Amino acid sequence: MLEVIEAETPDHFDEVRRLCWEYRDFLLTLDAKSVRVVKTYYPRDVYAQLMENIEVEHACPDGGVRLVLKDGQAVGCGMFRTIEPGIAEIKRVFVNEAARGTGAGHAVMLSLIEQCRKQGFDCIRMDTGKPLKAATRLYLSMGFQLRGAYSEIPEVAKGTLLFFEMSLSGQQVEISKNS
Repeated sequence: MLEVIEAETPDHFDEVRRLCWEYRDFLLTLDAKSVRVVKTYYPRDVYAQLMENIEVEHACPDGGVRLVLKDGQAVGCGMFRTIEPGIAEIKRVFVNEAARGTGAGHAVMLSLIEQCRKQGFDCIRMDTGKPLKAATRLYLSMGFQLRGAYSEIPEVAKGTLLFFEMSLSGQQVEISKNS
């Protein structure tokens, strides 16, 4: 059984950190250009500092962190933060190999979107690597639209990312098992 919970306890955040490291390791298995981007922006020491501050960087009311449990085991995560007034950015949505194809990605995205709506955001933005085809299909199926970059993109990352946006004004996200 899948369950999405808000990460609140030290144990929850330890699981989120573990999954985020697993996510980084997964990204390092992609194409050479993607690997170069990960190593440029998230070398181990920088990523370690980011992981250390996850509770602060994504704390309510400016953000949130979700953990996906499958039969009580942490198998996925996702988080969001405020990037400007009324605009949230979803980050580090990851489902480990054991949970892929179970609806865990859809479940965590739905939870993140609904929490953004409850916290009063007007819009959600996010990005993903071009090689992550399943993630792209998921985001588009949930109502995200492709858009241009919403922040400065350094040369090394140009051509490697897709950018998405979802307006939360009056839109409800439908729960679909087919997504």
